[in-house]
Amino acid sequence: MQAEATTAHGRVRGAVEDGIAVFRGIPYAAPPQGADRFGAPRPVEPWTGVREAVEYGPTAPHPPYLGGLADALPERRIPGADYLNLNVWTPGTGERGLPVLVYIHGGAFTNGSGAEPAYDAAAFARDGVVAVTFNYRLGAEGFARVEGAPDNRGLLDQIAALEWVRDNIAAFGGDPARVTVFGESAGAMSVVTLMAIPRARALFHRAIAQSGAGHTVQHPEDADRIAAALAERLGVPATPDGLAGVPVKALLEEQVRIDIEIRGRGGGRGWGPRLRRTGALPFAPVVDGELLPQRPVEALRAGEGAGIDLLIGTTSEEYRLFLVPPGILPAIGADRLAAEARVLGLPEEAAAVYAEEAGGAPGDAYCALCTDAVFRIPAYRALEARAAAGGGRSHAYEFTWRSPRFDGALGACHALEIPFVFDNLADGRTLAGPEAPQALADAMHRAWIDFATTGDPGWPEWDPAERVFMRFDHYGAGTVRDPGARTRLLWEGLAD
Repeated sequence: MQAEATTAHGRVRGAVEDGIAVFRGIPYAAPPQGADRFGAPRPVEPWTGVREAVEYGPTAPHPPYLGGLADALPERRIPGADYLNLNVWTPGTGERGLPVLVYIHGGAFTNGSGAEPAYDAAAFARDGVVAVTFNYRLGAEGFARVEGAPDNRGLLDQIAALEWVRDNIAAFGGDPARVTVFGESAGAMSVVTLMAIPRARALFHRAIAQSGAGHTVQHPEDADRIAAALAERLGVPATPDGLAGVPVKALLEEQVRIDIEIRGRGGGRGWGPRLRRTGALPFAPVVDGELLPQRPVEALRAGEGAGIDLLIGTTSEEYRLFLVPPGILPAIGADRLAAEARVLGLPEEAAAVYAEEAGGAPGDAYCALCTDAVFRIPAYRALEARAAAGGGRSHAYEFTWRSPRFDGALGACHALEIPFVFDNLADGRTLAGPEAPQALADAMHRAWIDFATTGDPGWPEWDPAERVFMRFDHYGAGTVRDPGARTRLLWEGLAD
């Protein structure tokens, strides 16, 4: 069976799969090639007739994951220039006024796509929501700061996708006045960043940030240094024309070398203190003073996004994803734990506190420390910023179910909650494995739907006095107060 809908650029034909209408590979912006490779997204050229939208479209160029993650996080790579495209799942094009969920994929701003099997959103449509996933420019093409080119091209792509939703989603049964943007990792960082961008303010009404908050942005000076080094190593001018002439393969290879130097074994040596911090990303949104006037967490403190309901949370053992598959965790000793605590500016007793909370194993304590530095404390700061500004409802969650993968060592790692949110446990390739509990997916998936529909996921709002979180774990879901308070308090008073 097939389904059709009329967009502002032409008519599209999708497929009906198990009663759900699915449209794949619909372009929301023109192909970013040639002179447009480092330009702002341009409108789609209209087409005549009916455009087939049954297969996923091309994906943005991206390299393999580093450090053993390629096996843990399989990715699709679909070649083609027309990769600024999106996918829509809907109960039916004859529906009207349904809530809309728009997913921004993660991948450290260098990897991923909206076409990954884990992001199949049929379950959302099954439960009465119109769901959208999309691609955006990644790595240097999306986020390198190039003089003469617009900054934050990847964010501009995200805004263009949301503008497409505003202008077209009614044709798929959705309500453009009931849009919830949600994302994981770099997608969650994008969500909070979009909350801080005045231009994006009217494009969505609720936001869900899974394992990402408002801290991961580039300082302009650091972004300039990275772009200059990239161009110099490629032997071209650091201009749009110079970089646009570099083959994609060569650009990705040099991008990966810089990534390894900053995030990998090089530990950021020679790149300056901001880029040496745990979790620093070489290619990420830059505070450019125009599209993004200030760091997102600071914008939240100033009241930006106050009219947007926010659901934010983390997994309890995020950093295990980056330490277990590469085989790093067993090699971490007490010296490395103590050194990391010092670099982060924590009190003298911090390493001992983390070790005690983790049961004494230095690797487990180091994992908890890095989880806090990169994910959990930034989520707290976003909640606290919202509360200080006195605007917008906020809800918080923690995901603690532990995966059996890697003989149980993977734990409640980064990205583990995704198949539960999408109610997509049948895809056994995920980090959760083939025996993940359906009851937990039922609870988490329902909370996301309820939040998108009403702004209430089913538990009390977060406030600085009670600090109530919903905990999703092996026993289902239940609220807890101030989880991990002892380690959280170590960060009080530290600069963001």
